[in-house]
Amino acid sequence: MTTEGLALSVSMAVAAGLVGCFAVMRRMTLAGDALSHVALPGIGVALALHVHPVFGAAAMLFFGALLVWALEERTRLATETTIGVVFSAALAIGSMLTKGDDLIEALFGAPGSIGRSEIVFGIVAAAVVIAFVALARNRLIVALVSPDVARTAGIDVRRLDLLYLQTFALSIALGLRYLGVLLMGALIIIPAATAKRVARDLTSMLTAAVAVAVTSTLFGSYLAASLHRDSGPLIVAVAAACFLVSAVLPGRV
Repeated sequence: MTTEGLALSVSMAVAAGLVGCFAVMRRMTLAGDALSHVALPGIGVALALHVHPVFGAAAMLFFGALLVWALEERTRLATETTIGVVFSAALAIGSMLTKGDDLIEALFGAPGSIGRSEIVFGIVAAAVVIAFVALARNRLIVALVSPDVARTAGIDVRRLDLLYLQTFALSIALGLRYLGVLLMGALIIIPAATAKRVARDLTSMLTAAVAVAVTSTLFGSYLAASLHRDSGPLIVAVAAACFLVSAVLPGRV
């Protein structure tokens, strides 16, 4: 893996670990997998217009997150339910727009040569995710515990939910190169679930989730290169192995 690829993959893993912790606490464990499929139509449109697929995916993910946020307010359905509806429609449309090898690469990822624009996008996007979690972590926790208390404290809960969903979408866009739309949700959820098993407070949970995500990405990529396999499945397999180890260890006291 090149230095640029290493920097991009580590940035992706850090963002996934941080965002995943709040997804687990908000009981959005299936949302990462479902929302990642929203990227598929964007990839299809980008390929048709000869635009880099990552940018098409990111644009569609942002739109999808905004749509989920708006539908959740209007229908009063749970976030996961709304994401499920949007996911189903996006998967159907994306499958029609993307065919053959392009569809396989979109579903499972296709690590390869990385352009300068993609590197810049990845580093900046990861920095945005990290900054958001660092600045909004306390507000996210208060809103999670009691939205009414959060509103009393002057927190705009609806706006915070939108920002979190957009950050969630941005984290998914970061990992599409390595894991594709089928597996990126796993890298968001599994490290966070592992961290929840062993951590005693939010700071240690965030740290553990990032450590598991980064370790899984680096070791999975190394195994993929050694075995001449796609990196996505091996990254997820390593993350799952970390979770299984945490499952047999004593939980936090």
